[in-house]
Amino acid sequence: MFVQVRPLTAEDHDAWLPLWRGYLDFYKASVSGTVTATTWRRILDPAGPIHAFGAFDEAGRMVGFVHYLFHPVTWSAVERCYLEDLFVDPATRGTGAGRALIEAVYKAADDAGADQVYWLTAEDNATARRLYDRIGRLTRFLKYQR
Repeated sequence: MFVQVRPLTAEDHDAWLPLWRGYLDFYKASVSGTVTATTWRRILDPAGPIHAFGAFDEAGRMVGFVHYLFHPVTWSAVERCYLEDLFVDPATRGTGAGRALIEAVYKAADDAGADQVYWLTAEDNATARRLYDRIGRLTRFLKYQR
């Protein structure tokens, strides 16, 4: 399948929104409409910290997205890139869209001089982990939260 990856624009909102909802549903999560609207505003703010790419099929239909951000760390003199959200429409999984989105983040991180790209996923997310195991390295760290 042909996949074009490009930064999201204001015109992409109506295509992004059902994918965003699908992402939240996948993780059995919900956020308020205010959070969704704030997230979209942050994505569009060129001076803001959150960036996003969309994956589009040959018909121009958005089939996936990735959100990422850069942040300073105490273990490096340069920023790191956190790939926060990645979602591909279940009907188009296995077509290369997820890989293309991650590779776009890798390029953005390289261009920004980040020393690494990292992300989290659910331990039982077997489908995504098959891709992640091919293009990333599993670390030994566990996540805790308050």
